[in-house]
Amino acid sequence: MVGVSDGQTSRQASAAARPPVDQPLLSLALSTMMEDVQAHSGAVYLRAPDEPVLEMAVMAGLPRAFAAPWERVGLSAPIPVAEAVRQRRLVWVGGEEDMATRYPRIAVVLPYPFCLVALPVATDSTVYGAVFLTWPGSHPTELSEREREQLTAACDRLATRLARAAAESRSLRAEPDLLGVPPAGGVAGTLGTVEAARMVARLPYGLCSLDLDGRVAFINAAGADLLGVPANRLLGTQPWAAIPWLNDPMYEDRYRAALISQHVTSFVALRPPGDWLSFRLYPSTTGLSIRISRARAVSEMNRAGPQPGDAPSRLVSISQVLSLAAALTEAVGVQDVVQLAADEILPAVGAQALVLLGTRAGRLHVLGHRGYPDPHIVERFDGMTLASPTPGTYVLRNGVPAFFDSRQQLERLYPTRDATPDGFAAWAYLPLIASGRPVGTWVLSYAEPHHFPADERAVLTSLGGLIAQALERALLYDAKHQLAHGLQAALLPHSLPSLPGIEAAARYLPATRGMEIGGDFYDLVPTPPLAAAVIGDVQGHNVTAAGLMGQIRTAIRAYATVGQEPGGIMRSTNQLLIDLGSDLFASCLYLRLDPGRGRAVMARAGHPPPLLRRPDGRVRVLDLAGGPLLGIDASATYPTTEVDLAPGSVLALYTDGLIESPGVDIEDAVADLALRLNESGDRPLDELADTLIHRHASAEERPDDVAVLLLRAREEEG
Repeated sequence: MVGVSDGQTSRQASAAARPPVDQPLLSLALSTMMEDVQAHSGAVYLRAPDEPVLEMAVMAGLPRAFAAPWERVGLSAPIPVAEAVRQRRLVWVGGEEDMATRYPRIAVVLPYPFCLVALPVATDSTVYGAVFLTWPGSHPTELSEREREQLTAACDRLATRLARAAAESRSLRAEPDLLGVPPAGGVAGTLGTVEAARMVARLPYGLCSLDLDGRVAFINAAGADLLGVPANRLLGTQPWAAIPWLNDPMYEDRYRAALISQHVTSFVALRPPGDWLSFRLYPSTTGLSIRISRARAVSEMNRAGPQPGDAPSRLVSISQVLSLAAALTEAVGVQDVVQLAADEILPAVGAQALVLLGTRAGRLHVLGHRGYPDPHIVERFDGMTLASPTPGTYVLRNGVPAFFDSRQQLERLYPTRDATPDGFAAWAYLPLIASGRPVGTWVLSYAEPHHFPADERAVLTSLGGLIAQALERALLYDAKHQLAHGLQAALLPHSLPSLPGIEAAARYLPATRGMEIGGDFYDLVPTPPLAAAVIGDVQGHNVTAAGLMGQIRTAIRAYATVGQEPGGIMRSTNQLLIDLGSDLFASCLYLRLDPGRGRAVMARAGHPPPLLRRPDGRVRVLDLAGGPLLGIDASATYPTTEVDLAPGSVLALYTDGLIESPGVDIEDAVADLALRLNESGDRPLDELADTLIHRHASAEERPDDVAVLLLRAREEEG
């Protein structure tokens, strides 16, 4: 919120062009935008100095509490105002479904029908902030060209004024939010005050008026009787705060839904011990009118009403928790949790830095940190014993949060702390407890002394619980991920042997679904005076597939070493799979290489055909005779085929993950692979391998594993 004083009074044109002293620049700009396009609510954000954060400067049309989770947002946050700033463009959200699809975190907190637009406030050189406006769900799902042009022009004008204020170093000042004010006469101006009061008093049902903040501005005698609370105790209060049996987030949610959507809403509530009341809410831009009456019998309803003595629950806090919980559900690994906490939580709570500490073998372990100019300050905690006298270890051992408003408060309890200052002035140490056990400590640091009131401590503690659950999942995922990759690395060759007359290169890419481990395998086996090569694919992308792959690869290597023929190796491996009783099948391609004679003998079991690039650059698909997949038919036979392998020839062996894509014919995919082999086959073999897998290596998702084994025949030296 800013007010700008230009200090110029000498020229009338200048005074007209600039807001005079004390004139609220942002409020005027926002209210003008809302009036021009008939928006229901809106807000202006300004860039925080020296931080990648947007801060809400002024809000209009609705209480600021409605936007509590987004009063401070990081520029990387997946919400419309941050996206508008990042991309410097208008962002339009055309309704409830559009919001749920594109910005699910907002939809979790505000699951109501409304439209929203966000625009950057920027000049050609500088971004000053952003604006958002909302309309009720009755607004068309598309923004009109007139609305788009008016809003863009208004934001450009505001950016120009902010640039002028910055250039002239004019002071900025807080501005009050803009809430609707009822017309001066209201009903009384039509009927007369006395007659209006008489009319309302005669009604057999309750009437109540709430302002935009949800406070009772009027209630008739029938309404007070139905609620069981004198009218003078209700005026100026929020019903869900003043009436114990209405102290349920669901009822406040109906008030929020009515104001945001501008649709009539209703709910039924139980007034103990057994009276059910019906509440119907009629919204406008100035507040809510509520009709209260006795509901028909609802004994069949199985929802129990709030019990006396239930702890109060504030929806603003719940909104913040819901928003951040939605963000944390997207975290996969530990570093995802750290990044999301930095992007989402730091701006929301006003902290400048955070650390996540875990525990392992009785010692602290730094899982991640953000916001510290010198990382060594944080890393000194790594390996510290849990018996060390520090607030982080105390919280981890005892499970009790610790809040320090100032450096003096922290150093009074931990005098050794002053020997390792981190440059911050206030801290919150919160235990991360999941499944009843501590998994770590969450540390928030503030640049200035910071008081932690009871409600803020409660919110931070709740967020700590959400982070703990996300962290527990992430630690488990990381452990499984490391196990999977370690197992895959152990089952595949660490390097390919050097063979006379043969140059080789191989690549492997795991599927991105499941555990990122699979059944694709390859091997190059020296069997003097010859050599053997094999590539195969066990179905599946899990530990079972990887384990079976390891057994097959070991068996083939053993059969090759004792000198079995290619067809015999296929038959023996097929019998092995059947004897193991596995439900999985495997494809395989086995080659016995004789580079001295320029020949290769191949046997195929349901595997994609290899490609042969001749020395002259022509590429041929080797459509070999073969047998069924391994592990299906114990009586299957696997015929062999002999092919020429002249010096300079390149054999490309691959698994189906390299060629299979949704909507692409297999023959077309093989032809495309052959074309790439033709164009790049003269390159060094490692470069050629990278070229063939490039599109898969750069893809965000791979539905299947990819394995490639390239063999180039060369003249033997000497």
